[in-house]
Amino acid sequence: MKLLKLTNRDLGIDLGTANILVSINNKGIVFREPSVVAIKKDAQEVLAFGNEAKEMLGRTPETINAIRPMKDGVIADFTATKLMLRSIIYKVTREFRLMKPRVVIGVPSGITEVEERAVQEAVISSGAREVYLIEEPMAAAIGSGLKIEEPTGNMIVDIGGGTTEVAVISLGGIVTSNSIKIAGDEMTEDIINYAKRYLGMIIGEVTAEDIKMEIGCALPFMTELKKVIRGRDTNTGLPVKKEISSLEVEVAMRDSINKIVDGIKSTLENTPPELSSDIVVNRYNACWWWGID
Repeated sequence: MKLLKLTNRDLGIDLGTANILVSINNKGIVFREPSVVAIKKDAQEVLAFGNEAKEMLGRTPETINAIRPMKDGVIADFTATKLMLRSIIYKVTREFRLMKPRVVIGVPSGITEVEERAVQEAVISSGAREVYLIEEPMAAAIGSGLKIEEPTGNMIVDIGGGTTEVAVISLGGIVTSNSIKIAGDEMTEDIINYAKRYLGMIIGEVTAEDIKMEIGCALPFMTELKKVIRGRDTNTGLPVKKEISSLEVEVAMRDSINKIVDGIKSTLENTPPELSSDIVVNRYNACWWWGID
C-alpha cells in the first residue's frame, strides 16, 4: 500500500455525520466538534459551526438555518458542507499558520464515485491544495495501531453517526467490508420515538443524544442508571419533566444494535476461512472504533 508522505502543512479530516475531527501532522487533533453549521439563509453566510452551531439546533428563527449537512456518512447538503469546511479549514490554517494544505479525508467504504467526487470538490473549494481519500475502516485500523501489513485477519467495526463500517483487513488492504446505514443517529431517533410512545413526551435531538451518551447501553448495567429529562407532553403540549432509565434506553436502541450485530455476522460469513479463524482465535484482532457521540 502506497502511503502519503505527510508534512507539517497537511491535514487529516474525519468528515463524520456526527462530528468533524481535524488533525495536523506532528500536532495531533486540533479540532473536534459536531458536524453542524448555522447559515444565514439570505446571504449564505456562516454564522456559527461546531459546538456553537449545535447549541442553535431547534432554536433558530426563520432567517437562520442550523443543520447537519452530512447524512449516512456522505454529503447531503453540498453548499452547507462547503461553507462549513471552509470555515473550519480557515480557522485551523490561520491558527497554525499553514498555507493551502493537502488534505487526507476519510470516507465510508461503500461510497459511490459520485459521492467521492462530491467530497473532493467540497474540500478543494474549501481551500485545500490537494485531496486524498482513505476508507474509514482503514483509517481506523491505522489509528488504533493494528499491524495491518501482516498476513493476519483484523476486523474493524467503526460505529459512526450515520453509518457503521465493518471491514476485515489483511496485508494492508480491505478483504471484505460492509457499510450499514444504522449507527448513532438511528439510536438517537430510537430514543426520541421511545419517549413519545411510552413516556408520552416529545424530546429534541440534543436531549436524546445526551440520554444516549450518559446512560445508553447495549446490555443492561449491573446498577440501573436514571436521568431526568424535559420535553413537551404529547397530549397537552405543555412542558413536562420525567425520568428515564438505562434499561429503557437499552430497550429503545435494541433493534438498531441487533442490526449492527447482523451486519457484523454477514461480514464474517463473506470472510475467507483463514482470516475469520484468525479473528475468532485472537480476539484482540477485532477492534471497535466508537464514534456515536
